[in-house]
Amino acid sequence: MEEEKSTTPSQAAPSQNYAIPFAIVIAGLAIAGAVYFGDGKSGGSTAGGVQANGTVDPVTAKDHILGNPNAKVVIVEYSDTECPFCKLFHVTMNRIIREYGEKGEVAWVYRHFPIASLHPTAHKEAQATECANKLGGNIKFWEYTNKLFEITPGNNGFNIAELPKIAKTVGLDVGAFNTCLESGEMKAAVDAGLESGRKAGVSGTPHSIILVDGKAVGSINGAQPYEAVKAQIDALLK
Repeated sequence: MEEEKSTTPSQAAPSQNYAIPFAIVIAGLAIAGAVYFGDGKSGGSTAGGVQANGTVDPVTAKDHILGNPNAKVVIVEYSDTECPFCKLFHVTMNRIIREYGEKGEVAWVYRHFPIASLHPTAHKEAQATECANKLGGNIKFWEYTNKLFEITPGNNGFNIAELPKIAKTVGLDVGAFNTCLESGEMKAAVDAGLESGRKAGVSGTPHSIILVDGKAVGSINGAQPYEAVKAQIDALLK
């Protein structure tokens, strides 16, 4: 997990110290097989989880969602595209959705939480995903985000000049994409994600809040491995 307002990334929690290289290539997500909802056009961890006075914004059709939004279990993730732990966790969540999303049991909500003090380009990258959403809806948001996580090595190793190339790769109008990105019109959407996360008590990434029937019941701190996330989900679905 990486903490906001920190100069050095914090160490991952003991349960995430497993041997997976940060350069792992994200497995392709069969988006067509997942149920997708919402357009997310208006946007939209703490080491100890959700703070006592934290308030989680409700999930709406404006969120970026994979899976059935009415699923019993909804995982709301706050993420930073340049966080290497987020890159790992993105692989885990894609796998979770392939297993549970198509059955309507679990939904995944992605919210922006770029940490400028650690990753100066992450906010711009987040804006790029919102431009993809503006031009191509929720499907293109996820295609663009998946490709960005696949390409970036994390920790500011990504050249933002590559952002339009990703737009082309996922089939977007590159001219319209560049106009959107250069205008800064999506900055407010990304800032809304930051504000939502801070209100929920998030201070680092990745941080995920688990909702059951719309109520927060716990959190996933850091890049927990697939097996740990699966165990939590299975227990909640019983």
